[in-house]
Amino acid sequence: EAENQKAYEDLKAAKEEEIAAGQAQTDSKTAELADSQEKNAQAKEDIEDTKTSLGADEQFLMMLKEKCSMTDKEWEERQKTRQEEMEAVSKALAVLSSDDAHDLFTRTFNPAFLQKESSENSDRRAQASKLLAGIAQKFGNPRLATLAYQVKLDAFTRVK
Repeated sequence: EAENQKAYEDLKAAKEEEIAAGQAQTDSKTAELADSQEKNAQAKEDIEDTKTSLGADEQFLMMLKEKCSMTDKEWEERQKTRQEEMEAVSKALAVLSSDDAHDLFTRTFNPAFLQKESSENSDRRAQASKLLAGIAQKFGNPRLATLAYQVKLDAFTRVK
């Protein structure tokens, strides 16, 4: 009977070890399952973020393509306009530098008609400018100083 008792104890110990090993394995598998579920949830969240980012990036790309297309069209238009302007300037230069234009210019140009200075009002203008500059310096008024320079330099105010 002692042998049966010993066999029973050995069997019981072996079964308890198996149960403990099974329980440990169940615990590790449960931990693995929880870890896998957490990774799965994180991956799903990453997928949603990536899809959102992809949508925004695609929208930006479409807007950028439209903008580039418009810029290309504007560039082509400016190039065409610039080419037409260059052709027009070339034609104008050809006309102006032709012998006929040179002859016409030399026949009609009379240096006697060129006004070099205005002597009628220049003395009075100089006196007024000097007076204004003196008053501006005496009172330290920069507006009067500016006015004095304008009177002195602005000889063709009526022409403008």
